[in-house]
Order: sequence, then structure tokens, then C-alpha cells
Amino acid sequence: MPGCFRGRHRFRTEQVLDAIDDETQLVSVSHVAFRSSFVQDLAAITQRAHEKGALVIADLYQSAGVLPVDVHALGVDFATGGSVKWLCGGPGAGYLYVRPDLRLRLRPVATGWMAHRRPFEFEPGPIEFADDAFRFLNGTPNIPALYSARSGYEIVNEIGVEAIRTKSVRQTQRLIELADEAGFSVRSCREPRARGGVVVLDVPNGERVTRELVLREVLVDYRPNAGIRVAPHFYTADYELERAIGEIGSIVNGMI
Repeated sequence: MPGCFRGRHRFRTEQVLDAIDDETQLVSVSHVAFRSSFVQDLAAITQRAHEKGALVIADLYQSAGVLPVDVHALGVDFATGGSVKWLCGGPGAGYLYVRPDLRLRLRPVATGWMAHRRPFEFEPGPIEFADDAFRFLNGTPNIPALYSARSGYEIVNEIGVEAIRTKSVRQTQRLIELADEAGFSVRSCREPRARGGVVVLDVPNGERVTRELVLREVLVDYRPNAGIRVAPHFYTADYELERAIGEIGSIVNGMI
């Protein structure tokens, strides 16, 4: 993928494909890399894994809610993530997808009373697992967090992930243009279809700059060995992009 990465941040899906061989049993892969926002080709990875008799678990934390995701079309065996990021649902509400034809074949090792077929009978002895998705639960679910997450899911569904993705591509492209004009190093892929919803900027003293940005009410985050992650979402106005880059420039120049 031309124009995506340089140096230590260079990455290709082919590296994952080449690592899958006849001894591979499980491929654990992030749909979008958190340090660079690179979008993995999950369909290609899943196809290779299945050809080698391996299963695939996809981490959707960095993609669900900002990129269209269809676990059935992708063919992944498992998918997991949480509601705290693009799904706007707050912490404590994770999710697990298990391919339907695999559910009854699997017996969880880490388990709890809610995975029992008759949980409220509190039967002793080995667990008789439920026949539905409840078999993958552990202890008592975090009900307040689940209710909190519901509103975020409803808003994202109302807007539509396709529309969110279209705006995200436009705004992340604008961020890259602004960063180039300001002379900042961009660590995210410049190819739109291979870029998630984040633009990663490597600036001097990035961690200190991030702390100052928060004080100026510009909400970003910092990751070591990556840089400042700027993540516009459906509620982000275009002028906020220019403000963010302008504030970064102001802080960096003030530290020189």
C-alpha cells in the first residue's frame, strides 16, 4: 500500500498472511492498528487462516462505529471489542461475537454462573452450558454499563456507519493536509481506504503537548512510539480540525 508508513511504522497485511502456516491454530488480529490507524484486510486474513485450518478472532475496538463491519461477510470466527470508543457507549460494556456454527462446539475455560443453562437454580457440579450466547458469559453482567451503552449504539445506528465513514475519510484527509502545512510528521496511512478514523501526528514532546491540549479543551490522546492521536467523529465540526492543528503548533513553537 503506497504512502502508508515509513521506518518502524511500516506494515503490510502480507506480513500477517505470511505468518499463517499449517501449525497456526488461532489468528488474533486488530482490524485497525491503534498506533497507526492502518486498516487490516480482515477478509484476506480470514481466508488464509481458514485455508490453513485456523480460526480468527478480530479485535474491532478501533473500527466498530467508524468503519462498516460485517462479521458474516468477513467470515471471522470471533470478534470482540467495547463501547467506549467510536460506539460512544462508555466503559464497561464489551461484546463478543462467536460464529453461530461454532457456539455449541466450544466450552469456555473462564466461565461463571451466568453461562449455566439454568443459572438461577445455582446447581453444584460441572456447568451445563447454555445453548445460546449466554454460554460465553462469566459472572453477573454490568447492567448499568449496558444501559449506558445503548444510547450510543442507537445514535450511531441512526446516523449510519456508512455516513460516518464518509465524513471521517474527509476530515482525516483534511487533518493530514493541515499537518503537512504545519510541518508535522504524519504516522497514519495516506491512502483513505487503508486508514481508520485516527490521524497520528509525531511532534516534539508529544506527551507534554497532549497534556497542554487537554488544558485548552482540545481532546486528543498520546501513545508512546506513535504520537498524538487526533480522532474526529460524526459530531466534530470542520473548524475544530484547524483549531486542533493550530493549538498543537502554538504549543510546539512555545516549547522551542
